[in-house]
Amino acid sequence: MTLLRVDALAKRFALKRGPLDALLRRPSPTLTAVDGVSLHVDRGETLGLIGESGCGKSTLARLILRLHEPSAGRVIFDGTDATAADPAALLALRRRMQIVFQDPYASLNPRKTVGEIVGLPLQVHGFGRDARGRVVAMLEAVGLNSGLIDRYPHQFSGGQRQRIGIARALVLNPDFVVCDEPVSALDVSIQAQIIALLAQLKRELGLTYLFISHDIAVIGHVSDRLAVMYLGAIVETGPTREVLARPRHPYTAALLEAVPKVEGRRAARVPLAGDLPSPLDPPAGCRFHPRCPLVMERCRTEVPVLRPTAAGVSAACHLVP
Repeated sequence: MTLLRVDALAKRFALKRGPLDALLRRPSPTLTAVDGVSLHVDRGETLGLIGESGCGKSTLARLILRLHEPSAGRVIFDGTDATAADPAALLALRRRMQIVFQDPYASLNPRKTVGEIVGLPLQVHGFGRDARGRVVAMLEAVGLNSGLIDRYPHQFSGGQRQRIGIARALVLNPDFVVCDEPVSALDVSIQAQIIALLAQLKRELGLTYLFISHDIAVIGHVSDRLAVMYLGAIVETGPTREVLARPRHPYTAALLEAVPKVEGRRAARVPLAGDLPSPLDPPAGCRFHPRCPLVMERCRTEVPVLRPTAAGVSAACHLVP
């Protein structure tokens, strides 16, 4: 059963004009961060969202939660149009939709204690009377000693801070959680602990995740289905095992090739050719064509649409039959 559906979601940011733009009376430049994204997340599953830094993953997450207002499109959460919700309805929805941020150092208020940080959502949503008891229970659920409730963020390690961020996201007992690069700022050994904790909490609390990462090894381990994002658009989606075993889009194949490969004692890394184009001036046609080893003349002028293939996979590539 579908819990979240995103239809043709877009976000355009109008940037300030420079002195030369004003002199020549040029219009303000527009950055298209998300361009017509459609996807769904079924109840109880983890949808992995992967792509290079700067491709629009975090902006898409914030659009889904309405931390940014969309320029176009809709977000349907459990049958309710979140993009059309008034403030009261949106507040009620946000009890059920939460986020774990990427940076455990920047996302916690250094002037607040752990108890105040984790308990703030309870205060906002009117559960302040029994907040301390719920905070204590949540801290223990994420593997932290409840005796640490009156300490401050600087007294914790990075992994402990991320556990605090997870506790804050889950204290309202939400249905859907966006995990926005939740382990990218942590050491590898700590990453494994946080990933295991998120998997355990998903089982115990019946959670649904949108898990964002630029690390294909992490995303392949945690997700049931995978959506691959490039320059603001989804270029491939489908069951994770199928997408990683037989990538249909050249960009997905390039991401897999970029994973370090061990040869003897040295790790050889195959780089993805070229740089991500600027969203201020995206290429015509297929946006991946300047970097694609399989580029055809058609790719330079015609935008490919996301088309279904075998095994439940869809890809936006002219080579897909």
